[in-house]
Amino acid sequence: MCLLCDLRQHADGPDAPAAGSHRWSSRRGFLLAAAASVAATPVLGQVDVGPPSRLRRLVPADVLEDAASQEFLQMMRQARSQGALLPESDPQVRRLHAIARRLIPHAAPWNPRARDWKWQVQVIRSDQINAFCMPGGKIGFFTGILERLELDDDEAAMIMGHEMAHALREHARERLAKSSATDIGLRLGATLLGLGDLGNMAAGLGSQLLTLKYSRDDETDADLVGLELAARGAYRPQASVSLWQKMARAGGSGGPAFLSTHPSGPNRIRELEANVPKVQGLYEAARRG
Repeated sequence: MCLLCDLRQHADGPDAPAAGSHRWSSRRGFLLAAAASVAATPVLGQVDVGPPSRLRRLVPADVLEDAASQEFLQMMRQARSQGALLPESDPQVRRLHAIARRLIPHAAPWNPRARDWKWQVQVIRSDQINAFCMPGGKIGFFTGILERLELDDDEAAMIMGHEMAHALREHARERLAKSSATDIGLRLGATLLGLGDLGNMAAGLGSQLLTLKYSRDDETDADLVGLELAARGAYRPQASVSLWQKMARAGGSGGPAFLSTHPSGPNRIRELEANVPKVQGLYEAARRG
């Protein structure tokens, strides 16, 4: 399925001819082409976040994105072999694809590299309350987060926007640089001298992506950028608050895996409540559009 065709059809109006479809290689994947030009909203962000950390440059973006792509593909192959990868025809998959179509056009202003990302959305059948977006736009949802929390579309969009924001703001790249600065620096130095192998480095980085724990600042950053992405996609900003209220109720001992890397709490909810008015105008404009 070609998202770019679908986006153009949407821009032309509901009566435009239906777009064609194609499959991601021979797999039941979903290729989402970023189309920032479709968005007619202002480039400047309405939420207040600082510039990305310069330390992230220690890890080359293309190396990490390649590592993420390989790790994601391996994960999906394993899910498919276990009968856990949902097909494109599944209602939950179609639902998330529809949400992605509305959020992706607003990604590039936060990271110009996103224009060239091969966005993919996959859903794995599992009770886990979890979701992620790897560098390069590889999005994964577990059915548990949708079903056990009974997320409506607005709340699901907030999850997707939040995870997309981690990738757009390159939090994984920064975390890996900080946690492995000396080792990565040495290997990059060796590579520049013709003594290293970026392929081996990428393989090592990919295996760490799903276990990273972001800082409190990273989480706030992703909350706010994700909130704006969702609002620009015409998803109700107040859903960010109800989402994290649900997360908080799902916490406690043996709580969701999502909360081990995305802790909830009153401060997080208050921060979102304070920022909802900042993006309300974007949401209303998107609804009118």
